[in-house]
Amino acid sequence: MTAQTQIAAAETLVLREDLGPVARLTLNQPAKINALSEAMLTRLQAELDRLAGDGSVKAVVLRGAGKAFCAGHDLREMQGARQAPDGGRAYYTALFAQCARMMTSITRLPQPVIAEVHGVATAAGCQLVATCDMAVAAETTRFGVNGVNIGLFCSTPMVALTRNAPAKHAFEMLTTGEFIDAARAREIGLVNRVVPEGEQSEAALALARTVADKLGVAVRIGKEAFYAQAGMSLEAAYAYTGRVMAENMLHRDTAEGVQAFLEKRDPDWKA
Repeated sequence: MTAQTQIAAAETLVLREDLGPVARLTLNQPAKINALSEAMLTRLQAELDRLAGDGSVKAVVLRGAGKAFCAGHDLREMQGARQAPDGGRAYYTALFAQCARMMTSITRLPQPVIAEVHGVATAAGCQLVATCDMAVAAETTRFGVNGVNIGLFCSTPMVALTRNAPAKHAFEMLTTGEFIDAARAREIGLVNRVVPEGEQSEAALALARTVADKLGVAVRIGKEAFYAQAGMSLEAAYAYTGRVMAENMLHRDTAEGVQAFLEKRDPDWKA
């Protein structure tokens, strides 16, 4: 394979569609169940970096092509790294750092990100669902952090999972390696909505459009504050969010939104 062919192949690993104010990203390596290989992580990171600076996009949907959402890291690629003189230590350290950066970029992205999930979401694929701000799943979807079944505890997926699900439920998933269905995932807070198989794309896009219909600057301010206050004490969180709301109130479009509500009309937002 020539260098030009490799570049072309890498560019198709993640597809982007712009649907008005909603951008839809599709993990596009169905033959490998959209595994988070180095190349996939690199491509997804590039798309997230582009979106971070795109003021025309107000919400993002992330989905997987083929029969499933994402099967986690590429185990064949990881196993191959064992041939290195250090047994793969440098490779594994870099890989998990790369993955952590990508996951963090989703949380830091100004726009809300909605996972559209079907088939299976396992290990780092489940982590990806947990990292997204919201998730819509087909009722036949299965979720798992089952690295423990092959002797690899899902420590990095645990970070996102434990920020979604109660501790005992997350720990059970991590230590038993058992799958849970979509209904159970909704019960424990891993997904927001469960819909019939085949309806997840429509449902995720509808949710994204609902979010995109709001004042963009308010949602951006709110998303940043949502994650920032979560790690603060109660007193610090109120002090911080009070400052955030004061700044939000000073925005021209917020003033217009409040006035429109008082006058019982649609707001004339410019942003």
